[in-house]
Amino acid sequence: MTIKTNKALALGLAAAFLFASLAWAQTQTAAPKGKVNINTATLSDLESLPRIGPKVAQRIVDFRTKNGNFKRIEELMKVQGIGEKIFEQLKDRITVGPETAAK
Repeated sequence: MTIKTNKALALGLAAAFLFASLAWAQTQTAAPKGKVNINTATLSDLESLPRIGPKVAQRIVDFRTKNGNFKRIEELMKVQGIGEKIFEQLKDRITVGPETAAK
């Protein structure tokens, strides 16, 4: 191989690597900027949480439809598929809404 061929090959590989890296970066979802309100979140919002896939997200929506809004984030553990370990990973990323002053 000549020097020109080596340079062209190296440049082509570098461009391919850069393109692949940018494509991969675009597929990654950014972490939510704030907490996810489990009383108002869409399926997509819920799926953005760690360890929550489409089935568990649907169970959360079904649970709140049947039982009303969550009053405390800990009530999320009543949903099938969410135990203490998963709740520990979620608790800092979820909310049930703004805090109200005690009367």
